[in-house]
Amino acid sequence: MRFNGSDYVAERDNKRLTSQIHRVWFVMCDKKWRTLGEISRITGDPEASISAQLRHLRKERFGGHCVEKEYVDNGLFKYRLIPANEI
Repeated sequence: MRFNGSDYVAERDNKRLTSQIHRVWFVMCDKKWRTLGEISRITGDPEASISAQLRHLRKERFGGHCVEKEYVDNGLFKYRLIPANEI
């Protein structure tokens, strides 16, 4: 994986972020709609981190998957991942 950012330190962050993106992938690859809160309850990861990992999964270097986003209500969104090989 190739994470980056102004606060990213590979020695400190790579293992944690790699594990985190894999957890999000394994939850979301079933193509079911879920809110960040639902994903968080399953993975144990913070909602902000899950949101970041969903953005990463859209990038070519992380697979170029389709992450759909749908408004639910009152600022709440739900997400669905469609693996790149199924687009």
